[in-house]
Amino acid sequence: MDIQIVIVIILNSIISIIGTLAYSVRLVGVRTGKIAITYSVFNILSLISRLAITFQVPILTKYVEHNLQADNIYYVFNLIILASGAATVAGAFLIPTFQRIFYKGVLRFSIDKSIPKLLMHSFSKTGIHYMKECIAVPMSTNITKIRVKSLPIKIIIFNMIAVSLLTVGSLAPIYAGSLIQELRATCITLSSIINGTATVLMSIFIDPQLSVMTDEVMEGKCSEEDFRSCVVAMVGSKCVGTFAALTLLIPATSLIIYVARII
Repeated sequence: MDIQIVIVIILNSIISIIGTLAYSVRLVGVRTGKIAITYSVFNILSLISRLAITFQVPILTKYVEHNLQADNIYYVFNLIILASGAATVAGAFLIPTFQRIFYKGVLRFSIDKSIPKLLMHSFSKTGIHYMKECIAVPMSTNITKIRVKSLPIKIIIFNMIAVSLLTVGSLAPIYAGSLIQELRATCITLSSIINGTATVLMSIFIDPQLSVMTDEVMEGKCSEEDFRSCVVAMVGSKCVGTFAALTLLIPATSLIIYVARII
């Protein structure tokens, strides 16, 4: 396998894992009672994710430019999506461990009030020892105890759709450019067509609803158990949505090509 594709898969896996872990951040915020600090600390991981996204697209674009005549480009893109799905599942299994470590990190930051000090403590002998003690596996009761009637089904479905769109949002334009080489640059700049729809779903329907639920838990209007069930369901919809992106690659690519030809 080409080294560029290996790098893209690694970067994509990092993005997918961090994106999955993000769902558990609200739970940590509720348990610590420090919502603002929780998001502030998580921004460290968000920066890593953004950095991975910054390098992923140009590396993949360069690979495609040097392999325009290859017959396996479509399968390479499917492989990237499958790797993203596998990383999302891995991220779901890492959530219990991440929650315990992140919980301690938030409490530590509220004392030190310094990200550099938090990082130094994390990689100290004491910090590494604590991380080892935090290793845990997901409990089946988190799924079996889910009360379907209490779940925001529409939000979960919207999340699955948004995740699918975001997964192909940066891939479809590059693949479209490989199919119509005379409009390659135009296609690559049209990622906002796919990502924009996902952003609208996230901004209007998903994030506000989760924020309301977070506040209701803090106010005692919603039980933490129901909120945890919602988070588990959202993680599940992300896993399904990532793999479902396999079915959207061709339609999204066709849409990009259509728009590129008419503008």
